[in-house]
Amino acid sequence: MPDNDPNHDVVIVGGGVGGLSAALMLARARRRVTCVDAGSPRNTAAEHVHGFLSRDEASPAELLAGGAAEVRHYGGELITGTARRIAGDGNRGFVVELDDRRRLTARAVIAATGLRDELPPIPGLAARWGHTVLHCPYCHGFEVRDAPLIVLGGQNRPFTLHQVQLVRQWSAAVVFATNGIELDGNERERLTARGIEVIDTPVTAVIDHDRTPVAVEFADHRVLPGAAVFVGPRFLPRDEVLTELGCTREASGALAVDATGQTSVTGLWAVGNLARDTQAIVSAASGVTAAIAANHHLLAHDIDRAVTEHRSPV
Repeated sequence: MPDNDPNHDVVIVGGGVGGLSAALMLARARRRVTCVDAGSPRNTAAEHVHGFLSRDEASPAELLAGGAAEVRHYGGELITGTARRIAGDGNRGFVVELDDRRRLTARAVIAATGLRDELPPIPGLAARWGHTVLHCPYCHGFEVRDAPLIVLGGQNRPFTLHQVQLVRQWSAAVVFATNGIELDGNERERLTARGIEVIDTPVTAVIDHDRTPVAVEFADHRVLPGAAVFVGPRFLPRDEVLTELGCTREASGALAVDATGQTSVTGLWAVGNLARDTQAIVSAASGVTAAIAANHHLLAHDIDRAVTEHRSPV
């Protein structure tokens, strides 16, 4: 890095709704901001975004394209690329290294790299992900309300047991295919009390069946059709680029962040699904919150620098 100031006030790694919302706020604050995005948002498979005020039923691509245009309108820069490393550079900030060897220097960084969903290894499940295989009833439950729904057990046991009770809110016809999850007496009773059928037979595939949207096939060859299958994936944050910075982690392994998304590394924020699994509109809000916090962080340094220069004029 040269001895002069970094080339950017803030570099944002990740151009989903969290990253773009942060870029928009910072660009409007007249900061030198660049957003780097690899072009693989988590919700690519989804047909529509729901619960996003004024943008309900927009496609993910439409939502991001509109956001990118707004960032550019206010002078923010968007570049295509993959960040392979983020390194600290003493008191001057950070270096973000891209896969094509470009190096972006910044006074602060907002990481919005998201997460990936690891689905149970069941034939046919991944191919229907985002269409008839879903995970968030707040995002997609209304569209399949009052229809036969199947909740499929996954490796994320606590999430699944909460999910099946939550899905019941949208339909009275819910079947829980445990898929290896062993229920204790209390858990089974709580499901039965709400009219949720439990099937313990192993699941062998997710298939198309007799003009129904989707169906689950069991080891005993029984086929259960439904309007949608809900499943709880394992949520794996895409935080590899942060590993060298030594960010503190919680006992679960997730990045530890404060209310603004700031990590234990001064000048580094983590927002959206990188910090916690959440809905698109919440990711957008977290981006705005982090952007304001980052701007205040930079402002404090701007003031200190101005005072120093005022006291020691050249």
